[in-house]
Amino acid sequence: MPALACCVDAAAVAPPGYAAFIAGDSSLPSAVPFSASTADAADSNSTHWSPAHSSALYRIDGWGAPYFSVNNAGNITVRPYGTDSLAHQEIDLLKIVKKVSDPKSVGGLGLQLPLIVRVPDVLKNRLESLQSAFESAIQAQGYESHYQGVYPVKCNQDRFVVQDIVKFGAPFRFGLEAGSKPELLLAMSCLCKGNPEALLVCNGFKDAEYIFLALLARKLALNTVIVLEEEEEVDLVIEISKKLYVRPVIGVRAKLRTKHSGHFGSTSGEKGKFGLTTIQILRVVKKLQDSGMLDCLQLLHFHIGSQIPSTALLQAGVVEAAQIYSELARLGADMKVIDIGGGLGIDYDGSKSGNSDLSVSYGLQEYASAVVNAVRFVCDRKSIKHPIICSESGRAIVSHHSILIFEAISATAPTTPAMNQVDLPFILEGLSEDARVNCWNLSQAAMRHETETCFVYADQLKQRCVEQFKEGTLGIEQLAAVDGLCDLVSKVVDASEPARTYHVNLSIFTSIPDFWSIGQIFPIVPIHRLDERPEVRGILSDLTCDSDGKIDKFIGGETSLPLHGLEGNGGGSSGGANGRYYLGMFLGGAYQESLGGVHNLFGGPSVVSVSQSDGPYSFAVTRAAPGPSCGDVLRVMQHEPELMFETLKHRAEEFCGQDHGNEGTHAALVSTIARSFHNMPYLVVASPCSLTAMNNNGFYYCNEEDYNAAVDSGASEDEQWSYCYA
Repeated sequence: MPALACCVDAAAVAPPGYAAFIAGDSSLPSAVPFSASTADAADSNSTHWSPAHSSALYRIDGWGAPYFSVNNAGNITVRPYGTDSLAHQEIDLLKIVKKVSDPKSVGGLGLQLPLIVRVPDVLKNRLESLQSAFESAIQAQGYESHYQGVYPVKCNQDRFVVQDIVKFGAPFRFGLEAGSKPELLLAMSCLCKGNPEALLVCNGFKDAEYIFLALLARKLALNTVIVLEEEEEVDLVIEISKKLYVRPVIGVRAKLRTKHSGHFGSTSGEKGKFGLTTIQILRVVKKLQDSGMLDCLQLLHFHIGSQIPSTALLQAGVVEAAQIYSELARLGADMKVIDIGGGLGIDYDGSKSGNSDLSVSYGLQEYASAVVNAVRFVCDRKSIKHPIICSESGRAIVSHHSILIFEAISATAPTTPAMNQVDLPFILEGLSEDARVNCWNLSQAAMRHETETCFVYADQLKQRCVEQFKEGTLGIEQLAAVDGLCDLVSKVVDASEPARTYHVNLSIFTSIPDFWSIGQIFPIVPIHRLDERPEVRGILSDLTCDSDGKIDKFIGGETSLPLHGLEGNGGGSSGGANGRYYLGMFLGGAYQESLGGVHNLFGGPSVVSVSQSDGPYSFAVTRAAPGPSCGDVLRVMQHEPELMFETLKHRAEEFCGQDHGNEGTHAALVSTIARSFHNMPYLVVASPCSLTAMNNNGFYYCNEEDYNAAVDSGASEDEQWSYCYA
């Protein structure tokens, strides 16, 4: 590449007092295409890019094993039974997207993206794997009791998720944990169809109504345990249980000294938000003893924090809790269960690190073995009967089974001009003397390959030109030319392409709220075209009118994501997706749906459940629900879509109903307004839609079926105006 200075008239550039252009090395480093370090490890020098290279680049084998892999077509597949999945049982995510989004007229479901794909088979496998890990540890260590887990419904309260967990967990008495009154009602209802021995653990702060419901659950033959979070709650339990003639089962939550130092450990330690101190626990024991109810105290609960990074920290907490458990047994409580709470972490970035909030240094078996060993050690030392071990693992159970799929609809194109497009005389003619000095210095630094110095002078040049522009002494054309020059220098010297912005049909605030609120990073990967080398890097920008609506941090400490070009936006093939480009956010099955809001009135995604089948596509869609419509999200904010439609309808009559001979246009207008209330708030990509003004009177329909229905319908005008999408 010729030197930047070769395009410059040196005499014009050099400011007064400076010598003429100084000859020197005129070569500059040429730009090279993107090559990630991880891809290098997978032989990025090869001219052939394979799915294996993409798997290494995106660390899929690290965070995705054993549930996600890349097939020979370059698409991400789900392995529904984990390591036991056979090749023909793998489910291609791109085929799911096609089935779900294709119009009904061609055999699809006609749902709009974004989309949550749930795979109950993965959920079942997670439950079975957790149970198997504890059973193996118990058998190996000669532990004389059993494991009996509960699922904390706060992680994902979706009806079908909770019902599936109760159904899948019934063979091994798997129960539920509730932390509020609505969660308690949910758990009570679901457990009526579960194993009668399954635990219903009642956590959270409680009032009289909460405690009444928990005692009622026990009266309904549910295996309910009321865990005291505050000392005062014991008085309510004693009083209400006597009125209802119910003998309660009580637990206490201990505030341990063992502290989890990561972000998720803020609720642990002596100053944690939840639990009772040793002084308070002893006062509760005394009150129960005085009321003749000490035998009701049967469970000890604690929680170090989510995403416990190492088994060393885990064991320290369990040993401390087991000691408290043993002391309660010594004091006369009829202790039976030690509830170790949550904390079983997952590996979001595939690093297997114990020094990060994004990863853990252990697997299920190591976790279970550490817990069983710690409890057994303390109880044997104290000659205490081994308790039932309960855990409240939520994140580790539901995270893997849910995949968020969304579409990149456009991308910013490179704006850097070619070398021969830079018009230096035009730029210089309007610059101040100081700006000319900066321009000359920039040229000299570029010739000397002084990267950092180039950036300094380019920034100074831009600042001076912006000041001139604000003063009105520099035109917008010259300002743009200066921006182009600085971008060119940056590209030539730095030899790297700046990250592009990919606009995605998604609300981060609604679908990935943890990224915005606490900086939680999830693996995000294209679900197809993984047999192609990604040629650019990009960040993701959502649909909301908010500067925080972007994802610019990714696993591996990256600030951009390797991506493929979009058709019409940098080239690239469609990979069998009809020109679309789909991305998946993985391991997001916990918390994201319940925490998401309706910022900019973007509602949640469409949702489908998919089970493995022996059909030609290896899957069957067992449940499908469209995402909330515009009318639905308006209702959330106390608006009344039916009345809104009536207002707009009368307005249309007033301003558009006077056009004689154009009744069809008027009816189409009203129909379009009604359909807008019914449609999801997200964008509809233009390619499959009916946008031909000659055929639809200039009005927009969200898909071809809607358009055909409007054209072919024999409905009267009154029926066209009706709004029945409540």
